[in-house]
Amino acid sequence: MPKSGNGDITHDFLGSTRVFASAVEEILEKRLLEEIAGKQLTLSQFKLLKMVALTDAHTISDVALFLGVSNAAASKAVDKLVRRKLLHRAEGQPDRREICLSMTESSRRLLAAYDEKKERKLAEIFRGFPNDELRRAARLLDRLSAGLVDHQTNPDEVCLQCGIYFRDKCLVRELVNRNCFYQPNKRHLKRGEPASGDGTSTEEPHVLTP
Repeated sequence: MPKSGNGDITHDFLGSTRVFASAVEEILEKRLLEEIAGKQLTLSQFKLLKMVALTDAHTISDVALFLGVSNAAASKAVDKLVRRKLLHRAEGQPDRREICLSMTESSRRLLAAYDEKKERKLAEIFRGFPNDELRRAARLLDRLSAGLVDHQTNPDEVCLQCGIYFRDKCLVRELVNRNCFYQPNKRHLKRGEPASGDGTSTEEPHVLTP
């Protein structure tokens, strides 16, 4: 195993990646979110809004899985955002016990403001790094992440490794035997948006079930 002058180089590398991940969460996510939304949104609630924006339709079980909480906690999180008029909840048809979630104008504006501020911050941070260098670093991190993720997992289990940073091309998804939360049944497509390659979409809206 290669060594650095100050000990195990792999240990140093993991320490660097952990610091970077913490910086992303504390500065790029929590701090920017507070600048945009003040104290009205927690990071978990923000992730729920991003999930609705990316997938457009889902069940309470999907919300719970995405947030890593119980179905009861997921239902409460949805209720809070509905009361704050950041999510719209409608009865499903024909079964009125079913529920569909969608974004509101307020939540769309909030996410747009966050994304705009985030892009400015990223442009400032990465200004001095060539695109090729960033691509190589991303690919290295993906290969290492794929090695850490359990390859024996049931294919029906969901990865969730990228959180709110969904990418159409994901090396982890290619290398690891897991489904992507955003991709089953093309859930990341908006209603009416054509599926890749066929020009049409037969995607039916998913519903939230209590």
